[in-house]
Amino acid sequence: MIRGAGFVGAVVLLLVPLCCAHSPGQSVPASVEKSANPDAGQDAALGQARMLVEQGKLAEAEDVVQKYLTAHANSADGHYLLGSIYFQEVHEEVRGKSSLPRVAENSADFNAGLADPKFADPKFKEAKEAKAKASLAEYTEGAKYRVPGAFELKVVALDYILLGDYPDADKWLTRALQTAPADAEVWYDLGRTKYNENRFEEAIDAFQRCLKLDAANLRAEYNLGLAYQGLGHMEDAAAAFRNAIARQEHKLNQDAEPFIDLGSLLLDENRAHDALPYLVQAVEISPRAFRAHEQLGRAYERLDQMEKAQAEFEKAVELAPLNPRLHYVLGQVYRKEGLAEKAKVEFDRSSELRRDSPSEGR
Repeated sequence: MIRGAGFVGAVVLLLVPLCCAHSPGQSVPASVEKSANPDAGQDAALGQARMLVEQGKLAEAEDVVQKYLTAHANSADGHYLLGSIYFQEVHEEVRGKSSLPRVAENSADFNAGLADPKFADPKFKEAKEAKAKASLAEYTEGAKYRVPGAFELKVVALDYILLGDYPDADKWLTRALQTAPADAEVWYDLGRTKYNENRFEEAIDAFQRCLKLDAANLRAEYNLGLAYQGLGHMEDAAAAFRNAIARQEHKLNQDAEPFIDLGSLLLDENRAHDALPYLVQAVEISPRAFRAHEQLGRAYERLDQMEKAQAEFEKAVELAPLNPRLHYVLGQVYRKEGLAEKAKVEFDRSSELRRDSPSEGR
C-alpha cells in the first residue's frame, strides 16, 4: 500500500506493503468523494455512487462502487472513490456516537476527536484501523492506473492520521502541497500533523500559511496558539487563543476549544481567577465536552471550591468513563473532602483502566 514511496517514472507510485497499524495518536472535506480527474463523473455508475455519498448513503455507495470495480478493475477513479468512502465511513460512525461538542471539520481534528476515551473500545479501534487500511489499499490500486492528484494524496494522508502514523501523513501532505500550494486546508492538516510530531516551529509555519490563505480560519488560529505553547512561548499562545475567542464574539455557534485552551494555560500559570470565566463559558458552549468540565474542575479546586470541583469532575467522568486520569483526579477531590470510600473506588477504577489500556487517558 502507499507509504512514503517516490514515483516510478511519471506514471505510477512505487508500491510498498503497509506495515502493522500504529495505535491512534473532523467533517470530512466536501471534496472527499470527488475525483481529481476532470473526466470523472462521466460514468453513470460512479456518478450514482457520488450522488449517494452526497446524500450520506455510504453503504449504498460502497456497494455500487464495488460492483462497478468487478467489471472495471482498472478504473483509477473507481478505486479512489471507494478509498474515500471507506475513510468517510469511519467519520460517520464517530459522528453517530460522539459526545463531543462539535464534529471536527478535518482529518487531524477528527483524529483528536477519536482521542475521546469513549472510543477506547478495542473493537472500535480495530474496525477503524481496518477501514483505514482498506482505504489505503484502494488508493494504492488506483495509483497503478493514474498518478494521484493533490486531493488523492490528501486523503491518503488522512488515512495515515487515522492510523496514528504522522510521519507518513506529513510526507503525503507535503507532496500534495507541491501541486496545490494554495490549499489552506492542506496547510492546516500539515500543521496539525507537525504538532503531533512535536515539530512545533514547522507547525507554526504551516498554520501561518493557512491563515494567509484563509484569514478567517478559526481552528488555524487557536492551533497556532497550541504550537506556540509547545515551544513555551506563552504570551504568543495566549494572544492566539484570545484572537480566536474574539473572532467568534458575535457568533451564535461558538467553538469552545480556544476558551478551554486559554483557561488551561492560565491555570498552568497559577491564575485560576483569570481562567475561571473562560472555562465557565466553555462549559456553556459545549456542555458535553469532558475537557471543559475537567479544566473547570481544576479551576474550582485551585480556588478551594471543592463542591463545585467535585461536580465538574463527576461530570467529566460521566462523559468520558474510560479515562483513567479523570477517575484519579476525582478520587483526589473525594479524598480532600474526607470521602475515603468514594476516593478508593475512583483510585481503583483508575488503576484498572490503566492496566487494561495503559496508553489511554494520559
